[in-house]
Amino acid sequence: MSVSQQHNLFVDEVVDESDLAFERRLWSAGKTTVAGVDEAGRGCLAGPVVAAAVVLPREFRIEGVTDSKTLSEKVREELAAEIMESADAWCVASCSPVEIDQLNILWASMEAMRRAVTGLDTDVEHVLIDGNTMIPRLEIEAQPLVKGDSLSHTIAAASILAKTHRDALMHELHAQHPEYGWKTNVGYPTVAHYTALRKHGPTAHHRKSFKLLK
Repeated sequence: MSVSQQHNLFVDEVVDESDLAFERRLWSAGKTTVAGVDEAGRGCLAGPVVAAAVVLPREFRIEGVTDSKTLSEKVREELAAEIMESADAWCVASCSPVEIDQLNILWASMEAMRRAVTGLDTDVEHVLIDGNTMIPRLEIEAQPLVKGDSLSHTIAAASILAKTHRDALMHELHAQHPEYGWKTNVGYPTVAHYTALRKHGPTAHHRKSFKLLK
């Protein structure tokens, strides 16, 4: 049976419609330590791709935790603080623009997620991955979930940590290169970002393998 077939079977068997459905199935199967992992910044022109992995206490929910892209910056930051305080374990990791250019963005994202999971200070028995791709060289039982940040509470928590940490980093870099507008676009391809690239050229933080001029 292929990984995709296993994934479809896994989804079809879940009857619990809450955002802890996948976690509960794993807990019932004896997996006491379940991590969720997600990345942020995959579509950016500049900056690293950042991943976060989170292990939450069993049956623990944080009100408001959902896909980070649907939340305001203020709400994300408040939830991120609560997640870090309440989690059994969490870790943030990244791949630099140079690594992105070497590996390509897909595999750099996978590597950042692998680093986040292996950086957790607890023994993880199962990993729920946002997306449709297994993480290479991850020697832990794992399951990719398409749109996992809206299906799994643990993945959603990871998505919030990844997004808030990456945004904070891009805000710091904005102070060095204010002309690119990273305070607001955090490296994503906006008109203002492309305009600055045409005028000033790329920085060391830009991904040279991306189409930087449009």
